[in-house]
Amino acid sequence: MAHMFIFGLGYSAGVIADRLRMMGWTVEGTGSSGDLAFDDEKRVRGALRKASHVLSSVPPNEGGDPVLTRYGGALRQDWLGYLSSTGVYGDAGGAWVDESAPTGGGRRSMRSEADAAWLARGARVFRLPGIYGPGRSALGRVRAGKAHRIDLPGQVFSRIHVEDIASGVTAGLEGAPGAYNLADDLPCSQNALIEEATRLLGLPLPPLQSLEEAGLSPAARAFYAENRRVANGKAKRLLGWRPRYPTYREGLRSLLDSNHE
Repeated sequence: MAHMFIFGLGYSAGVIADRLRMMGWTVEGTGSSGDLAFDDEKRVRGALRKASHVLSSVPPNEGGDPVLTRYGGALRQDWLGYLSSTGVYGDAGGAWVDESAPTGGGRRSMRSEADAAWLARGARVFRLPGIYGPGRSALGRVRAGKAHRIDLPGQVFSRIHVEDIASGVTAGLEGAPGAYNLADDLPCSQNALIEEATRLLGLPLPPLQSLEEAGLSPAARAFYAENRRVANGKAKRLLGWRPRYPTYREGLRSLLDSNHE
């Protein structure tokens, strides 16, 4: 009966799938690592009829949430999950935000609408900050000469190791419906993260630059437009979840030691 269907088997959802399979689950899904095409409605609907649990990591587009739009009527499972973003909280001026904070005021209005739609369906909505892990970390950016230090005093953000996303979602298999922030315990500036990565690698620090001098893409510049610390207490209290990598220091060190930077 432990059968998970995942919409959007990509980076984070792929790690979740691996963890579930190790626990004895059957996992099917769409996406880059999936075995079904999203638009193959006959096969997808057939797989959904067999699934006991459904998780979506598919982001919204201009037309709304693609999964709910196309397959919402086929989602009759008692357990639904959705990988959302802490971007739904918008800019908090560096203050702490928890699941009681208002959503929908930030730059990701479509994400906020999708987040609310999944909550209305009785889903477990896992709100994620910046994601890092094997092959996707500050270590790789520093080594490739693509890391930036931006002169923005007071700018801070939260992050989460991909393995801690997987453990949070599996902890949520027994949790009540609702929103859960999955973030580490130590929000910090992007500069602090880059400085730790350079220290671990024994490489020189990138120069401190203004946003204009760094020549960032619009998407990268938008990252610096919001400033918040994400509280994870609800997931700890109600799901019994604890991050294996409570700060970026343990996470980066683990990636370096395992040669998976």
